[in-house]
Order: sequence, then structure tokens, then C-alpha cells
Amino acid sequence: MQTERYLTAKQAAAALGVTQPTLYAYTSRGQLQSEPIPGRPRERRYPREDIERLQERKEARRDPAKAAARGLHWGSPVLESAITLIQGGKLYYRGQDVLQLAEESTLEQVAELLWEADPAERGRLFEQPCPLSKDQLARLRDGVRAGSLTVQQMALPLAGAADLPSYDLRPPAVRQTGARIVRLWTAVVARRHAPAPVHEALQAAWAPKQPAGAEVIRKALVLCADHELNVSAFAARCAASAGASPYDTVSAALATLRGRRHGGETERVSALFDETQTPGRARAVIAHRLRLGERMPGFGHPLYPAGDPRAALLLQLAEAAGNTAEWRLARSLANAASELLHDRPNLDFGLVALARAYRLPGPAPLILFALGRTVGWIAHAIEQYATAALIRPRARYTGPAPRPAAALLLPERLHRVDPARPARG
Repeated sequence: MQTERYLTAKQAAAALGVTQPTLYAYTSRGQLQSEPIPGRPRERRYPREDIERLQERKEARRDPAKAAARGLHWGSPVLESAITLIQGGKLYYRGQDVLQLAEESTLEQVAELLWEADPAERGRLFEQPCPLSKDQLARLRDGVRAGSLTVQQMALPLAGAADLPSYDLRPPAVRQTGARIVRLWTAVVARRHAPAPVHEALQAAWAPKQPAGAEVIRKALVLCADHELNVSAFAARCAASAGASPYDTVSAALATLRGRRHGGETERVSALFDETQTPGRARAVIAHRLRLGERMPGFGHPLYPAGDPRAALLLQLAEAAGNTAEWRLARSLANAASELLHDRPNLDFGLVALARAYRLPGPAPLILFALGRTVGWIAHAIEQYATAALIRPRARYTGPAPRPAAALLLPERLHRVDPARPARG
């Protein structure tokens, strides 16, 4: 039995502080899921994540303030959303399995799904022109390293200032603006105004001699499109709740994504690959980092104790590239991490392995992440605009106690001025 993922009925009841009959009542009411234990069909096992979720709900009733604080760090849900579901080790966009979407959909089609485009809009949203001209794009790129995400960051406020319809925050208008932002980013990365779908434009710019790379890029973009209420999506929702335009909302999210604990993790994974160099060094490199007390980038995810399904698909694609040297390096690192850390690769590792296998530019993993995730940020913005509510959590103050007002005043004799005495100095 996989004790790291499941609990027995006795263990589950003990963790919740209830009797086993109460545990069974939770299951019958749909508060918990259970399944037969392989080889012991009369016994049931319970997903650990379900037990932990129910523990958090009970704690929220006992101590709402403490539960709210935990909710900002891998805790209970802090707001409602109909965009993305992570459940049972799988990822769904509006109820559709992401792995299936990656097999058959473009990023543009996923955007139409996540943005809830009307039938009349479908297939037409991305026919709009790029908000910046060719000359503006060329001037923007001057002096900035090709492929750098910095160009995207610079392009957003420039395009936003000129795109006056973007200040219309009604859903149809935001969908239109979102499509223009995706077109803008595609033009920046591809270094040209490309009418083709995003994945084809990127393949033509990054790997023109590898036509098969287009399908690989398409799947990676779809896998990156959204991931529930991660830190960049939350930043996007905060900006949108303040009434920021879609351009400014995406700017806030992109700045957050670049942090080294979020999308910037891809650069640390790339450094791990570079340090390892050969498959035979993988175990030694990871062991050395462990001895130094360093956190290992690219492995493990709290929401996927059995492994990130997005990474699993990306690694399959990397293996299919036929780049034996890079695949052996990725596989050796994954095996060493499994042995020493008991963790499996996550999305960051999968993006880097894929980019190296297809010889994409160095910044490609983070750009794929950002360009795909822009679709999710726009979806969160649309949902947040509709609530017309400002996100404004409270802070639990932990500083010094307020001093009495009298103690803050100087004694009268220190600040009284006697007009009869001449001033000195």
C-alpha cells in the first residue's frame, strides 16, 4: 500500500480525531473519497490530501484567523474560481483534462475555453493585429538580448498606453484585449508579425529546421496555460480587483512569474543541467547540493504527491526528440532525485528537458511558461473583474504594542519658551 499517498481507515480516523463510523459517514456524505486497497477489496484507503483538506476545514471552524493565515500558503482555498481544478493528481481546465487538451488543442483554442468565448468569437479573436507596429517592435528589441523576457515586460506598458479599448473591462472586451496581448508577445518572441498560430510562429523562430518542434511547443504552451491560484495568478487577480487594465494585470503577473521561486525556477534547473554535464555525474551533483543544504530545483510539487502529470508528458516529448545525450542527462537527474529526494520532476524540470532536447534557445523554458500562462492570467482577470470586489486581506499585527499618547509628548518644561529671556546661539 502506498502509505505516502493514502491512509487506512484507522489512520484516517485518528488523523481527524473521530471514530471510524464517523469517518464512514463523511465518506457517504461525499466529504471524503475512498477506494478498495489492492489485494484487500474489503478494506478501504483514503487519499491523504482529502484528509488534510478536511482537517483544514475543521481548523477553520475552530480558529478562523489562523486558518486564514494558512490559506495564503498552501492552505485552504481563499476565493472561488471556475477556471482550473487540481484533484486526484490530475489537472483540469473548466472540467476538461489538460493532458487531453494538450493532445488536440492549440493555445488559442484553450484561451477560448478558459475565457469562455461566445460561439461567434471563436476562431476570430486572434485575427486582430499586433498592437505595436514593426518599427516599434524593432526599436524595442534594440539593445535587449534576443529572446529575453525583458522585451515582453517593456512591450506591455507601451502597447497598453496606445490600446485605448483595453480600458473596457467587460468580458467581451477583455477577451479581445487578451488576444491582442498574446499576439503582441508572439511578435516579440518571433521577431516578426506572424499570422500563424503561436506554436508555429515560435517553431519558425526557434527551430526552423525542426518542423516537428511546432507540435511539441504547442503541447508545452497548453500545459502552461493555467494552474489554479498560484502566486502569479493571485497577483493578477489582485491587480484586476483594483481595476487595473489587462496590460497592467499581465505586467503584475509577469513580474511575479520571474521570481526565482516561481517561473524563474527554470533558470535554476538549467543551471543544474549545466553543472551536471554528463549522466554519470547526476547522483554526485545532487548529493553535493544536499550536503550543502541547498533546495533542489525542478523536483516535487505539493499538489502532486505522485508526480506532476505535466512534467511526465514533457519528458515523454523530450525522449521522443531523439537527442540521446540530452535525454540521458535528464533521465539520470530524474533517477538520482527519485533515489535521494524521493521526489519526481515538476513542470520546471520538464520545460528545461524539453527545450534542451529540441535545442531551443536558453530563455525558451521561461518564455513558454510566460506566454502560455498569459492565457490563464487573462482568465483570472475576467473572473475577478466580474466580482467588482477589491482583494484586501487583513494582516495580523506582530509589532510592538502601541504606546500611550501621553508618553509620546515632551515634558512642558522642555519646550516652553520664556519671552523675557534672550535667545542664545
